[in-house]
Amino acid sequence: MTDLLTAIILGIVEGVTEFLPVSSTGHLVLATELLGYDPQKWAVFNIAIQPGAILAIVALYWRTFWAVAMGLVRREPASIAFVRNLLIAFVPAVALGLAFNDQIEALLESAVTVAWALILGGIAILVIERLARTHQVGGISGVSAGQSAKIGVVQCIAMIPGVSRSGATIMGAMALGIDRRTAAEFSFFLALPTLTGATALQLVKHRDAITGGDVQLIAVGFLVSFVVALAVVKAFMAVVTKHGFAPFAWYRIVAGAAALAFLYTR
Repeated sequence: MTDLLTAIILGIVEGVTEFLPVSSTGHLVLATELLGYDPQKWAVFNIAIQPGAILAIVALYWRTFWAVAMGLVRREPASIAFVRNLLIAFVPAVALGLAFNDQIEALLESAVTVAWALILGGIAILVIERLARTHQVGGISGVSAGQSAKIGVVQCIAMIPGVSRSGATIMGAMALGIDRRTAAEFSFFLALPTLTGATALQLVKHRDAITGGDVQLIAVGFLVSFVVALAVVKAFMAVVTKHGFAPFAWYRIVAGAAALAFLYTR
């Protein structure tokens, strides 16, 4: 398989899974393992293409970002609360990410960890979907500072590959009583500072490993993940509104079990 085709496949995986509660990092690790890619060669690539998916959120929700920016200029309480909540939720990831960066990278090498995390995360989603008592909070600005802090702490669980950053934040928000749509959008917007910071940290750390050829492949993966994420996020919100998160939970369980079967029998 050529490097270009590999870049396209991984870009598709990133775009499809980044904002779904199924773990994009976990799927990239499994793709590397199941398709026989060199994990060391593609590790930095997998991180570097994340901004493509992030940019899709900016493109889809640009009106929201513009309204918040204008609201900040006018010092509107709702816009101030919007930014405050995202910053509060972002802080725990910064602290733990800097403190345990090496340990987190080590976990990325374990496909078995990913498979088990997919299964256990799927079960957790089913339980929370069944037991959570949610109510409309009026969007992200209606989330309290305390709830935002708790969502930020829960997001840190996703540093274990396979847990899913979006899944952790969405389920954490719902467990706190926040409605599905707001929980999903909180996860989308929180991805901007979280994934941008994580990507910047890893690219700076591994900058000597990036060659001119890698830059071209990263550009391809970036563009593919952006285009795919645009379509997936729209479809995701439609599915969640109608069916909830159970379909993604069952997918996680089946995918994790299949991955374990492959890993233990190869």
